[in-house]
Amino acid sequence: VKVQNKSNENPYLKRNQSKLTLQMNNLTQVFNVLDKEVTNLTAENQKLKGKNEELKTQNEDLEAEKKNLTEQTQQMTTPWDELNVSRAQWSIDAYCPRENNNRKCNACQKGWELNSSCYATNNTDQGEWKTWEEARKDCRGKISDLAVAINEEEMKIIREKSWKNNENKGYWIGLRVEDGKWKWLDGRNLTNNSWIDQSSPSDGHCAISLQNQGFKSVSCDEKNQWICKKKALSV
Repeated sequence: VKVQNKSNENPYLKRNQSKLTLQMNNLTQVFNVLDKEVTNLTAENQKLKGKNEELKTQNEDLEAEKKNLTEQTQQMTTPWDELNVSRAQWSIDAYCPRENNNRKCNACQKGWELNSSCYATNNTDQGEWKTWEEARKDCRGKISDLAVAINEEEMKIIREKSWKNNENKGYWIGLRVEDGKWKWLDGRNLTNNSWIDQSSPSDGHCAISLQNQGFKSVSCDEKNQWICKKKALSV
């Protein structure tokens, strides 16, 4: 009877063993998946640590650069202040020259003429005449620009300052052709075409002023004398 019972139990044990084996295989697969995830997370954590160290290094570099720039700014402050004082002194001396221990201020500095604005007519020897660009550079070096006319009155002022010479050469002004149109240096279009000869505007051409003859279109590469203009000082 006992032998028969053992024989009957054997299939039951086999089924349980099969279940356990299957469960073990499943657990092994789950473990392998989890182990792989842990490995990936560990690698990702190492990358983040490396990135964090890199960012810390960059932050330290930026802090050092900030400190360096702050020191440079502090070092530049004194010369800049001195430059401002120097420029202010230049303006005082230029517009308010000292005479007999007294200063008298003028709307224009010495060598410039007042007509609502300050004008400087550059009459130089022919060997020192300039192209339009060169003339403009000279004016800008004097904290001014080539003369422009806002209205009829200023046009007449410029024309009158264009002193006549033997070769009938004119004076560069702040008027040139851009995109087939006459434009002033302040960006305005020339609206009164009677001010200039009636030839079609050609790129590469700039305007000269001739005494009592209005403006004339010539190549910007020609060499002429020039007229500078700047705002007058309020005194």
